[in-house]
Amino acid sequence: MSFCEHCVKGVTHEGEPQGKWEEINGVNSYIATPSKDYPKDKVLIFLTDAFGPQLVNNRLLVDDFAANGFKTVMPDIFSGDAAPVTAFKPGSTFNLGEWFKSHGPEQTRPLIDKTIEGLKKEGVTSFGVLGYCFGGRYAFDLAFDGIPKAVAVAHPSLLKIPDDLENFASKATAPLLINSCTTDPQFPLEAQAKADEILGDGKYAPGYKREYFEGCTHGFAVRGDMSDPKVKAGKEGAFKASVEWMIRYL
Repeated sequence: MSFCEHCVKGVTHEGEPQGKWEEINGVNSYIATPSKDYPKDKVLIFLTDAFGPQLVNNRLLVDDFAANGFKTVMPDIFSGDAAPVTAFKPGSTFNLGEWFKSHGPEQTRPLIDKTIEGLKKEGVTSFGVLGYCFGGRYAFDLAFDGIPKAVAVAHPSLLKIPDDLENFASKATAPLLINSCTTDPQFPLEAQAKADEILGDGKYAPGYKREYFEGCTHGFAVRGDMSDPKVKAGKEGAFKASVEWMIRYL
């Protein structure tokens, strides 16, 4: 598995997160709850890029999903050791490949499973999974195991194409939304076309849709430069599509 240069590029966004930190079954998590009444048996699990819940952009996105009626939980799948925001700065010596050696499936997946187990004990029965970059890998894996009722990913990383798409078609039952873009070494145009070939045109009965955002680069839905009109439209469009997907299927 490998990453691309865009996995550690981006800008931080302005805003003051409104959610709170809580432990769920021993996993530190950032949680945002709708201000109005909402279905207590449904939760969105937000699986982050390598920058984890420590990145303000991710917390603001969680808040936005909650503002649209979903309790949203973002577990710290890196146990406080997410990629540092200083990696955005020119000249950073942060090595994503070295970091990944201690944040593979053996370390990461158990934390996701513990979070879901804890939420089930609280009465949650329906899970929507949001996967961004790094988190897209685990959104697929959870779908393979039949856990989520709906899945939405944006510029997913670490997928094996076409294997993971074929596995989704044969093993998963959750409707899948993919938010894709123009420049994405992790999920390039060829992979996007393959996803449409395998899952599109009604071939995947539970539901499939791929959104495409012209002029955007891997990471746009989380770390995009909002001063760029195309990137701003892409980030907002991917969020809107994800909300609508969860309203429809969760």
